[in-house]
Amino acid sequence: MQDPLDKTALGRTGLQVRRLAMGTAPLASIFWENDERTAVQAATRALERGVRFFDTAPFYGLGEAEQRLGRALTAAGGERPVIATKAGRLLTREPDGSVDVHFDFGHDAAMRSLESSLERLAVDRVDIVHIHDPDDHIDEALEGTYPALVALREQGVISAVSLGTNSVATAAVFLERADLDCMLVAGRYTLLDRSAADLINACAERGVAYLAAGVFNSGVLARPRAGSWFDYGPASDETLARAAAIDAACRRHGVSLRAAAVNFPLTNPSVASVIVGMAAPSEVDENLDGLRTPLPGELWSELQGMEPRA
Repeated sequence: MQDPLDKTALGRTGLQVRRLAMGTAPLASIFWENDERTAVQAATRALERGVRFFDTAPFYGLGEAEQRLGRALTAAGGERPVIATKAGRLLTREPDGSVDVHFDFGHDAAMRSLESSLERLAVDRVDIVHIHDPDDHIDEALEGTYPALVALREQGVISAVSLGTNSVATAAVFLERADLDCMLVAGRYTLLDRSAADLINACAERGVAYLAAGVFNSGVLARPRAGSWFDYGPASDETLARAAAIDAACRRHGVSLRAAAVNFPLTNPSVASVIVGMAAPSEVDENLDGLRTPLPGELWSELQGMEPRA
């Protein structure tokens, strides 16, 4: 069993990353209703426990997640961890002081987005920049954001050009048309949805590192009960039943569903890291402990027999 704090090479980037990364969307108040103190404590706890890979974005909390992560990093000091952020959703401040967000995959927008991210994070560089959810803007992103990031990579400003998406179809297009170093795909290689399996193989063939996010499929694989979400919306009765069956199998083997969910992507040797959203220090501890939980082969055999989404 690999330790979640073991380092692994991130494809051809030259970066060494931990097997567990902290996703920072839950650090925000918007949608997550997290307060600043708890959010900063969560990031601080991750740093204290040895997490050295953080994934963030301007879109998360309209800048809040980056700011709160930045405060934790500044207070902690020491060597800067590996940081990934995103470009494609540009934040602008309105005359009334409110913040607006809109898709902009232009070349200049990518430059402005990264500059603003560095200010919010209070760092002088980030390592990875993902093109963020370009599903409906593929050509614009390939003609604007992508060459901007390639230029930054060639100048040594960033180490890796990546894609961040929920769509296997979008990821497949970028894999064919762009020279990516890595890609982050959320919710498509989980106990409920393994639709990214062929994509992961294709990434491995091309030397593109695969980052698995959304391992709980919006929450249903953390707590499968009425009211849980799946894929950013309320889970259907069918999905809840499937999640409950997986939970029951885990319980029969003395393993928590959360532990199985965070471990599953790493059973594929071509997955470099799992990115898990964490809102509070207790969740940091729970996820690290879950990844260190020995999972019996018999459980994986039983789960393999449960038909996932394609």
